[in-house]
Formats: sequence, structure tokens, C-alpha cells
Amino acid sequence: MTSKTTDRAATLFFWASGVVIMLLLAWFLVRILGDGLPQLSWNFITGKPSEVMAGGGVGPMLFNSFYILFLSLLFSVPIGIGAGVYLSIYAKQNRFTDFIRISVEALSSVPSIVFGLFGFLLFVNLLGLKFSIIGGAATLSLLNLPVLVRVTEESLRSVPESYWEASLALGSTRWQAIRKVLLPAAMPILITGITLVAGRALGESAILIYTAGLSVSRHFPDFSPLAMGETLATHLWYVQSEAIVPDAKKIAQGSAALLLIVVLIFNLCIAIPSKMIQKRLTGGK
Repeated sequence: MTSKTTDRAATLFFWASGVVIMLLLAWFLVRILGDGLPQLSWNFITGKPSEVMAGGGVGPMLFNSFYILFLSLLFSVPIGIGAGVYLSIYAKQNRFTDFIRISVEALSSVPSIVFGLFGFLLFVNLLGLKFSIIGGAATLSLLNLPVLVRVTEESLRSVPESYWEASLALGSTRWQAIRKVLLPAAMPILITGITLVAGRALGESAILIYTAGLSVSRHFPDFSPLAMGETLATHLWYVQSEAIVPDAKKIAQGSAALLLIVVLIFNLCIAIPSKMIQKRLTGGK
């Protein structure tokens, strides 16, 4: 087989792979949105759920989804970025740091239900937080940490070393070089990493079933971190498996469509500013 034939075959294969992925994505969106969009209404999106009567909404679950996401990022982003900066800049290259990196990579591949069981034992039972928003957010932050650490370390290593050397040559301290040079230069990749973990957190259910519970507060919105915090993803699982309301299927379809729309809008709201920041840092190239 000649090199030209090989090139054409490879091009055809990659084009076919891309088309298949796009078709699967289109089918996925059409199937979920086609069934769920007719169920969406203002009353459904903002209303309270119903355990017996038809016509309940998902307002508290939608609120809890963003509240738990905010708290989990509040815990995990500073620690994850700090650990990534330490491994990239301050840590010496030895067996101990290699062991830490291997451990972080191993944690990033652990199934989420394992984190859920760990959070149940630690936060719900040992610390006595019971099923609560704070327990779910703390456990969710543990799920986010390995990814954030690796993304931060790799993003800092992708910054040209000349930036670091030039900053130190001008008299900057290490912290000043990190804060004013490395982190701004690595910001687009960091934002992408935070977007990925945030999108995953919005759709997470296994962890929150064991830590945040399958019920919501009687008050809406309830900012108490000790209140039970059923999210939209866990509510979707609940109505599909255990709910006794007569319109459980319609609620599940609407919840799935709403969750998909929320994740897409959330990712776009972060991705667009990230692209603008990247263009500004690269001079519009």
C-alpha cells in the first residue's frame, strides 16, 4: 500500500469517526430533548415537588444542584490549584512526589460511588452531618480534587519556561511570578478544567444519593448547609426507580431535558469567556 493510499484511508477513517460521533450526539440530543421539552414549563422549573399528586415541579432540586456545585468548587478549587502549584513549582523531583502523582491519577479513576460510600462513612456517620448539602458538597469536592490537581500542574508546565525565568530575572519572588505570570498565562486551561469538573458535578448522582439524600427542605430556597439536598440528577434517578406519582415518567423526561440544557448553558457561559481571555493573552491569534 502506497503512502498516498494510506493517507487517504486514514483521512476517510477519521472523517467517518467524526461523523459517527456527531450522529450519536445528535441522536442523543433529539431523543432527550424531544421527549423532555414538551414537559418543561415555568411551574415545572420553579415549582415544588409532589410525592403523590401529579403536576409537581423541580425548583428545589435545581436550586440544590447549583448550591452544592458552588460549595464543592469553593472547597476544591483553592486546594486543587494550590496542590497543583506545589507539585509543579515547589516540590522536588523524588520518589515521594512521584508517589503523590501516581496516587492523584489513581484517585481520578476511582468510581464515584466509592467516593459516595466514603463520604457516607466520614461526613454522614463519623462527623454527624447526616444527609445534608454540606456533606454532599464536601464529598463532591473530593471527587473534583484529583482532576483539578492534574489540570493545574499540566497547565503550569505548558507555560513557556522563558516566562518564569524572565519574571525571576526582573526581581520577582516565586509567589509574585506564580500570581502575576504563570497563573494568568495558564488561565484558559484552568478554566477548561474547572468547567469539566463542574459539568461532571452537575450531573453526579451516586455520590449525592449517599450524602445529600433524596429529599428537600420544606423552605425554598433554603440556604442552610445542614438541610437535605436532593439535586436534579438524583431526583431523576428517584422518579425513575421509586416514585409513586402518576406522572413519574413525564417528570423524569422533563428533568433529563432540563439537566441537559443546564449543563450545556453552564459550559457555554464558561467556555465563551475562556476563549476571549485566551485570545486576549495571545494577542488575538
